[in-house]
Amino acid sequence: MVQKASHNSKQEERIFSGAKKRLLQSLARVAPGAKTWRVRMHRSRGVRIGSDVWIGYDSILETSHPELIFIGDRVILSVRTMIIAHFHGSMGVHIEDDVWIGPGVIILPNVRIGHGSVIGAGSVVTKSVPPMTFAQGNPARPVARCGIPLGMETPMRTFLLHLRPLEKEIKAKE
Repeated sequence: MVQKASHNSKQEERIFSGAKKRLLQSLARVAPGAKTWRVRMHRSRGVRIGSDVWIGYDSILETSHPELIFIGDRVILSVRTMIIAHFHGSMGVHIEDDVWIGPGVIILPNVRIGHGSVIGAGSVVTKSVPPMTFAQGNPARPVARCGIPLGMETPMRTFLLHLRPLEKEIKAKE
């Protein structure tokens, strides 16, 4: 009888914990404070988030298993970013430092986005992206090398001046 009561207690605890995580996810989608409240709510859910992270409005970060997401320092998740960290045995999303994720990007499980990378708006990231790479499309593919990370303080003009299309790199090697 004691075992059954213990089992029910654990099940109720999981249900309460899951409901709390989903409530915090819903609040984080509409809450003000891209660098404050939204980040705190996702951390409370179990998402591992570094410092100086910016999370855009209406972003969804793995509703069932937020602990499978790691976000490094100085990362920007633009409006309506969606991170799905588990699906049919595939698990985890790792976003390294100084990454910029454009509006409407979807990131699927088993993906690592390398340091300083940029993901273009509306892209679907199905495979890992190397460091200092600009990737875009559905599925997202590397299209350029980033000479510098695109951060909150980086002027777009400066970033674009340091961007090198991959086609030119290939032709230069020939």
